[in-house]
Amino acid sequence: MSRPVKWGLRVLVFLAILLSGPVFMVACSNMDTSANWRDADRSSAGLAPLVTESPQALVQVYGARAFSWRGYFAIHTWIATKPEGADSYTVHEVTGWGSNKVRSYRSLPDRAWYGAPPALLASISGETAARLIPDIEQAVADYPYPHTYEAWPGPNSNTFVAWIIRQVPGLEVNLPNTAIGKDYLGNGYVAETPSGAGYQLSAGGYIGILAGVREGLELNVLGLSLGVDPRHLAIKLPGVGSLGLLDPWPQTLP
Repeated sequence: MSRPVKWGLRVLVFLAILLSGPVFMVACSNMDTSANWRDADRSSAGLAPLVTESPQALVQVYGARAFSWRGYFAIHTWIATKPEGADSYTVHEVTGWGSNKVRSYRSLPDRAWYGAPPALLASISGETAARLIPDIEQAVADYPYPHTYEAWPGPNSNTFVAWIIRQVPGLEVNLPNTAIGKDYLGNGYVAETPSGAGYQLSAGGYIGILAGVREGLELNVLGLSLGVDPRHLAIKLPGVGSLGLLDPWPQTLP
């Protein structure tokens, strides 16, 4: 067998490994990809404290499977903030519709993402949250791609959340490997990981590598990430996410 044929077979095997996760999700998940977004569930999951019962400042990061078939590959993430004594949460996120992709609006922070139940990725409260909220609001205003949205490889909703986390000292949150777009660095090639506990290389979000204390090691190829997380004794599979003995989420910061 010639060398080009061998390399071709290796590439095909590697691509098959990358796609095995999404294929597994198609076969085993109960996601309804035929649902109409107008009728999809947007109710609260009961993960966020009621403002009437928790007057302290709060910052929370959420993620939920993306709408329709995209959910087999990726999640959608967003950030919710509530200053001390506020009577509502403000949700900050990026969506693909409208000319202005950045949305900050008063809402329940833990609503289902058009049928997909949310997961709490991080929660910060009290004085730490109060200190972070002004910086988060400034980072939202400074987001460099307010009128651009590309589901793959970015910039998208996960690019937005990862960018906010990188810009706000103390907001040290590890995003799941299924947050496709978190590795999009724009015109840059090197950056700290969102958690601030490591570094990554990325070429336009198409290919890259990430290593960090919180994230472990991730290899990103065509937006799909696989890797290992020694800290939580887990492996990371494209589409599936983290599988291990310890759950990395939710993260509670002091």
